[in-house]
Amino acid sequence: MEKLLATIILGAAAIACYAQTFTLKSNDVGGQATQKQFANVFGCNGENISPQLSWENPPAGTQSFAVTIYDKDAPTGSGFWHWVIFNIPADVRELKSGAGDISKGLAPKEATQIKTDAGTPGYVGPCPPPGAPHEYLITVFALKSKLNLDQNATPAYVGFNLHFQSIEKASIVMYGKR
Repeated sequence: MEKLLATIILGAAAIACYAQTFTLKSNDVGGQATQKQFANVFGCNGENISPQLSWENPPAGTQSFAVTIYDKDAPTGSGFWHWVIFNIPADVRELKSGAGDISKGLAPKEATQIKTDAGTPGYVGPCPPPGAPHEYLITVFALKSKLNLDQNATPAYVGFNLHFQSIEKASIVMYGKR
């Protein structure tokens, strides 16, 4: 009986070790921001197209998702928010390339895209000052509920709410240099 119990416990531990984790992926981002993602403001001449993002294996209880792109290396003292989109329905698993352009209507209709630190809603791509590369953290948050916020919320206030509503998050990093 003890051997059977030990075998069951070891089997359950092995299954847990191989359980799928909440994962963020992109067909567009391969470690470095390209001209496609770079901004077309602030002296940059990129295409300003938000990257395609997809996620899998969200945790149980997920009621909605949020996605952020944040540059901690921006010379502002507080970083720079390049994209904040929240209230993505729980059954959505992808944001198409270009979904950060509000005029295209590619993001889920229920989702809210707020103003970036550039002052415009939707996505604004990287445009770091010349010099060292910047790190752009792209994160998807699995949330306990929708956020009771509107398009006038600031990125920092959304981040505050994400902290308390997150079940789990997954991230990838891209770097950009001018």
